[in-house]
Amino acid sequence: MHMTCAQAREFMAAFLPQLDQTPNDREVVLAPPFTAISTMAELAKGSRLALSSQNVHWETSGAFTAEISPAMLKEHGVAYSIVGHSEPRKYFSESDEQINLRARSAQDNGLIPIVCVGESDEQRERGEAERVIRRQIEQGLENLDPDKLVVAYEPIWAIGTGKTCESEEANRICGLIRSWVGAPDLVIQYGGSVKPGNIDELMAMSDIDGVLVGGASLDPESFGRIANYQAG
Repeated sequence: MHMTCAQAREFMAAFLPQLDQTPNDREVVLAPPFTAISTMAELAKGSRLALSSQNVHWETSGAFTAEISPAMLKEHGVAYSIVGHSEPRKYFSESDEQINLRARSAQDNGLIPIVCVGESDEQRERGEAERVIRRQIEQGLENLDPDKLVVAYEPIWAIGTGKTCESEEANRICGLIRSWVGAPDLVIQYGGSVKPGNIDELMAMSDIDGVLVGGASLDPESFGRIANYQAG
């Protein structure tokens, strides 16, 4: 819940020029709040920047106050939708079943869902991390096409805490997710205190295809450095 439309304009003015240095084989996606999507879409025209929503509903229309449909998002040029982020899971008790419905709705309507999975600090301490993530994968990804999907592993204990999952451990979990889904070409991101100081190491890992960036994406210089990470 960051950036008014005016702030989004300032951000884009500083950020878009940095994409001139970004290799062509990388895709850069911004997920602004709903109110700033149309502003960013207008400013992104003609650039290589893609847009994502921060959520999407499983119905195309109806009496679902406070929700947003795939068609409403596509009208503004949105290509991706984040579903199952740790914050809706935590604050609004989103279930894996609801997350799956949202992801299927996104795919059915031409959006690519970015499905977030990850364990809490307590679950990791109890040795339950793999079980929790596998359940989220099995239930959240049911009946989804892995070719039109992104999975983001975001350990909840490493979000906004300054803690970062060690690169090797993040890579291990991402490799497990790939094997559980059974799709070698599945795009898997890591998210959790990603910043300019650790992006090069994270992106050198074999099973990490990209990153889901939180606080570090709010500063255009910081996010530019992440987008232009130095490949191994």
